[in-house]
Amino acid sequence: MKSLYKSLHSLLSEKSLKGKKNNLPTPYDVPASTLVKKLATHLKENFDQIAPPQWAPYVKTGSHAIRRPENPEWWFIRCASLLRKIHLKGPIGIIRLRSEYGGRLDRGMRPEHARRGGGSIIRKALQQLEAAGLVTSFKTRGRILTKEGRHLVDKLCTEIKEELEKAAVPALKKY
Repeated sequence: MKSLYKSLHSLLSEKSLKGKKNNLPTPYDVPASTLVKKLATHLKENFDQIAPPQWAPYVKTGSHAIRRPENPEWWFIRCASLLRKIHLKGPIGIIRLRSEYGGRLDRGMRPEHARRGGGSIIRKALQQLEAAGLVTSFKTRGRILTKEGRHLVDKLCTEIKEELEKAAVPALKKY
């Protein structure tokens, strides 16, 4: 049984390698937290269109949240996370993104219920990403990354992958 599994695995990996034109790292190949942090700092430093609105320090991220975010840079982190999610799951609309950023509402002794994340936060962040030229609407199906947005995410993935390979991180083997 084990040899059958190994042969199937090697066959599938050979087929998937034949179809690839290049072996550039994608968001699947690097840790998500590292990519989002690096992307957030890049967005903050290089894009003037992306800035937190005036109301950002006072809002919760959804009806499930108890308090507002403690990190003062949470807006840039959310924009970076949106870029990553659109890269992986695009075209994706605001309703599905609200579900992705939602959570469980604590109702005391009663059972918890799922709640969606804040729609205004996602809408404003997507509008800023569109103004920066990183995201665009795709017909009526949602948002996708533009060529510049995809290039930015892939470039940062390549940098992260090289940094991790230089550091010889043992946990990198799973990516």
